[in-house]
Amino acid sequence: MSNADPSRPDLPYKFIPGQNNLPKLQIATPAAQAEIYLHGAQITSWKPAGHEEVLFLSRQSRFEDGKAIRGGIPICFPWFRDLPRAKADNPKPPAHGFVRTKAWSLQSIDPIGEDLVVVLATESDEFTRHWFPHDFNARHRITVGKSLTLELIVENAGATAFQFEAALHTYNRVADAKNLTLTGLDQTPYLDNRDNNALKLQFGDFHFTQAADNAYLNTQSPVEILDPLLNRRIRLEKQGALSTILWNPWEGDAANIADLGHEEWSQFACVEAANILSDAVTLHPGEQHTMTAKISIEKVPKS
Repeated sequence: MSNADPSRPDLPYKFIPGQNNLPKLQIATPAAQAEIYLHGAQITSWKPAGHEEVLFLSRQSRFEDGKAIRGGIPICFPWFRDLPRAKADNPKPPAHGFVRTKAWSLQSIDPIGEDLVVVLATESDEFTRHWFPHDFNARHRITVGKSLTLELIVENAGATAFQFEAALHTYNRVADAKNLTLTGLDQTPYLDNRDNNALKLQFGDFHFTQAADNAYLNTQSPVEILDPLLNRRIRLEKQGALSTILWNPWEGDAANIADLGHEEWSQFACVEAANILSDAVTLHPGEQHTMTAKISIEKVPKS
């Protein structure tokens, strides 16, 4: 760990017991406050100076081994949604892969200017090979500051090529999902997962009016969420990510999500950098791929 001693009181970070005593890194700098769990290498809170909380976290989130945290920014890897080919001896592989339910190790913490850079790591093991028979190393490099930058770095540590899907499944906190405008995807083709992945075309701005689970493919365009009730705009920029996912379960589907509180579906909008389906990444031995998501926020005048 680079010059990192979480026991020192003068440092802008410390380890404290989080929910259910899972280890949590608490960050407080002049630029931002944040919380990161080693469980899933998951950031669950980010408040840049002068702004309210940017990330949604459910009151019903489970903080336990083998369970995903509902909210923040879970990491989906090495598949997205459900594994297409389940093993015969266990027909229920974990949704969205296995790294979001694993404990990652802290590799380093370093200040860079006003920012704090945290690197967490995990790798293949006996459990992961049950579902994904390939050797890999993964790092999550989180840069906390006035903007939030996430880099998922995956390396092929084996002797054969493999293909993987990945997503940084960002739960953006909003005042009301029914009152948002999302820009940046006009004229972009997408697959509608709620309509058997039918290929469709986005016309104009996007508005959540019902349950949505759209995968916009082969796009690198920034996406902005205009939230007039909170008088702010959240912007997602990405690199090494050709897919953009928009998701909200709406009232009907949310009722079947056990770790989502009553009416909480209206308090978030998932807009995420990803590489899924035809945008999946192939890595040959020794190669690595970096998927980057940069989230920024600005205040907008009251209308």
